[in-house]
Amino acid sequence: MKKLLLIIFFGISRVLLAQADCATALAVCGNSSITYNPTGYGDIKEMINSGTCIDAAGEHYSIWYKITIATGGTLTFDLVPNDPDADYDWAIFGPNVTCGALGAPIRCNAATVIGPGPSTGLNMTSTITNAIGGSLTPYCRFMDVLPGQTYYLFIDNWVSTTSSTTAPFSLTWGGTATLASPFTDPNTQPYPFNPPGVPAANPADPREVVVCANPPLFDFSTLSAGILNGNPNFSISYHTSQNDALTGNNAITVPTVVSMTATYYYSISYTDPGSPNSPLNKCKQIGLFKFRDGRITTKNATLTQCNNNNAGTAVYDLTTADVIADPAVTKKYYNTIHDLNAGINEITNPTAFTSAEGTIFVKVTSPFGCSATAQIILKFNPVVVVNDATLRSCSIEATPATALFNLTVASVTTQTGAIKKYYRSETDAINQTNEITTPLTYTAPNGVVYVRVSNAQGCYNIAKITLIVIPPVYSTVLKDKIICVEDKTTLDAGPGFNGYEWSTGATTQTITNVGVGTYWVKLKTGDCTVMQHVKVYASEQPVVSSIEISNTTVTVFVMGGTPAYKYSMDNVSWQDSNVFNNVKRGDATIFVKDSYDCDPIDISIVVPNLVNVITPNSDGYNDVIDYSALANKKNFVMNIFDRYGNMIFKMDKLSGYKWYGTSSNGTKVPTGNYWYSVGWNENDKMSTPIKYSGWIVVKNRD
Repeated sequence: MKKLLLIIFFGISRVLLAQADCATALAVCGNSSITYNPTGYGDIKEMINSGTCIDAAGEHYSIWYKITIATGGTLTFDLVPNDPDADYDWAIFGPNVTCGALGAPIRCNAATVIGPGPSTGLNMTSTITNAIGGSLTPYCRFMDVLPGQTYYLFIDNWVSTTSSTTAPFSLTWGGTATLASPFTDPNTQPYPFNPPGVPAANPADPREVVVCANPPLFDFSTLSAGILNGNPNFSISYHTSQNDALTGNNAITVPTVVSMTATYYYSISYTDPGSPNSPLNKCKQIGLFKFRDGRITTKNATLTQCNNNNAGTAVYDLTTADVIADPAVTKKYYNTIHDLNAGINEITNPTAFTSAEGTIFVKVTSPFGCSATAQIILKFNPVVVVNDATLRSCSIEATPATALFNLTVASVTTQTGAIKKYYRSETDAINQTNEITTPLTYTAPNGVVYVRVSNAQGCYNIAKITLIVIPPVYSTVLKDKIICVEDKTTLDAGPGFNGYEWSTGATTQTITNVGVGTYWVKLKTGDCTVMQHVKVYASEQPVVSSIEISNTTVTVFVMGGTPAYKYSMDNVSWQDSNVFNNVKRGDATIFVKDSYDCDPIDISIVVPNLVNVITPNSDGYNDVIDYSALANKKNFVMNIFDRYGNMIFKMDKLSGYKWYGTSSNGTKVPTGNYWYSVGWNENDKMSTPIKYSGWIVVKNRD
């Protein structure tokens, strides 16, 4: 059996006394079930003296239905009271009769059917067509029907003085025939009707239409197009009761303030444009619905964020503004109420919205399409107050361009509880990269560092710390000195320092009686102390590089030390000249000192006692020049030259340091004048070279 494709089945409780007469019979449209609770008998008691099985009983609580057959076949129905003590009678007239000439019923049943199993109707097993009052046969034989036939069904809830039970009934169609209905014929209803609203929380409850307006003023006509879904020749009316929905009375035609607790009804009516008298024109399909209060209430909110580093803006997450508690809503954000109303220039980055202080407008929309607006006030947290600072620190002696700084002592803020982190650049401070991890012992040259000062709210500001390296202050007076190794001197660090500390332990500006050596002094200027080193050098002693002796003239050659030199042969009388005349032959000592006037150096020399004439004739007198007494001198040698400068003899260890007036081959040299040159190195630590020259006369006599 076909069912109507509606949320509410067709013909729920057809009510109204006017429908209790044949002329105003309700149309049965389709095979859907019917429930109804008769409340009277109408204007005319048409069953009295009708010759039917129920004319004696008459009409009590009755209803008339008109049935039109769509497809032929067998037709049955079950009529079941909702209360087993209720007794229902019925009669069917037709086919194709009119209310004024119904004739005898083709089926009639006035059987007494109360108690268990109080149902009555037509079925496929009964063989009777009529059951009078008092009969115990509740069902009559089915009907064979043809397409286009019409029938009238009269139903009465029988009530007597002994039985006064009234109750609704349920009517269900059966058999192979189908009943005509514009709501099941695709030619009249090509599209399904759409019930309005959304399902209720309890699926058994009526669907709900969401109302957004406040107050809830609703225009019912806005539902019509959606319900009809493009089906032609149908119209809709809206009512506050089921009775009105069935009759079309008291339709709601203007926007109305609706109740969220009441049930409302809509009635879909069909009009056959080609047959104004068609029984289908009386067909109605009833639905019901309620309203759900979809109105949403928003509230204004305030978001407070950090104006970091006094940038003049902050980053806000607009989605965290508490404008409504419902998590199912959607929100759109706008800079102005004009943009919100026009739906333009929506803020597309609400979770990271950069803005100065101001007002943002938010449109909140529920899942049912209801919307409301709210304002979000954007505020700044109190700023972190900072100030730039300067740190001065004494230079590091090993690297005087740098100093050791304790960055944490820089007074960059007076706010309690502030968190400070230090960076080499402002960019690093903003991005929190490359943090200085040793702020207590930060070594740096002149320059700046940046400190990120944060409060408990996470806001920050950046201050600059200027680093100044206090350069070392040294004495310009204290200089290295050169003194005689045996002397003492005074070291003076000069005035103007706050303190002195010498390597000797002295704490005075000067120290005295200082000998050759290396010293230091710690000089304090303000809070800084530097160590300055000073050396006292021994003066370089002059060195006798060579001595030339010519007869009794001694010439001294000196190097090193610091000229001018002074010379002496007795360490008492001093002369500026390096030449001594008339020096006695034999051993002598020469003294030399330089301009430092230190203890002189001395060197011993020998002025040879040379014989100037030899007569090598073996007579025992002046036969030989003998220098063997100088054999202990280093590198001692004596060369004899003729007047032409040719060396004719060499006196050395082989010759015994003696010359007998011969040439190198042993022959006697002719009588004449000869030159000689004598040289050796003194046995002092400098191996001072000595040169001695002169002439000699050789007289060879046989």
